[in-house]
Amino acid sequence: MRAPAAEILAATKGRPWPVPARPWAMWQVWSDLLFAHWPLPAATVAARLPPGVTLDTWEGEAWLGIVPFRIATLHIRATPDIPPFSRLTELNVRTYVRVGGLPGVYFFSLDADNPITVQVARSWYHLPYLNARFACDFAARDGAVRYAMRRTDHRARPAVFDATYRPLAPAQPAAPGSLAGWLTARYALYTTDRRGRVLRGDITHAPWRLAPAEAEIRANTLAASHGFTLPVMPPLLHFSRQLDTLAWTIRPA
Repeated sequence: MRAPAAEILAATKGRPWPVPARPWAMWQVWSDLLFAHWPLPAATVAARLPPGVTLDTWEGEAWLGIVPFRIATLHIRATPDIPPFSRLTELNVRTYVRVGGLPGVYFFSLDADNPITVQVARSWYHLPYLNARFACDFAARDGAVRYAMRRTDHRARPAVFDATYRPLAPAQPAAPGSLAGWLTARYALYTTDRRGRVLRGDITHAPWRLAPAEAEIRANTLAASHGFTLPVMPPLLHFSRQLDTLAWTIRPA
């Protein structure tokens, strides 16, 4: 069940700027989400960002996130829900940036399982969505999520991800000033169009409730597909069972 839009709009605690005054465009419910994060040298990540997008760092380091999840509900405002297009399995590779002083997320790729949605998102939102095949179990009896992805899109280098992940404790709000809060309290995405203009897509939601997590990652070539080498260390892991979100149309930043 998705939360009422008015409830999502009222959950403004922690937002660094007000929600947009114009009507929201899309309602999404994100489910069974894993944040897997690794620190990387700031210069390495900054070199792969487009002009006008500034890397955001935590204590001088960049962070690369690999985020598997599913969109349990995807609703476009003022349109009927059509089952093949009202849900999506997705996996993102992302880092953290600022534009005009406002923090947000920059995506290196967003792999998804619906070719029509992929093409629409590439055209309307100028985001690097890619086609992929998934084999996932979101209802395992032990509470774990079994998640496998293989990229099939020839517009990017091949990539695979195969993991089982689960929460280790009840979810709690991220502590103010914590790394977990810095990584997840992001209310905008940034991208560029074909002319090189920087665009921002605003989103809003209640503060994340995160659980510490464990993951068995059997295969992961996502970072390598973008030219990154992950450090030889366990990732920082957080799990979220569900978050209701609203998104606005993308506009010049």
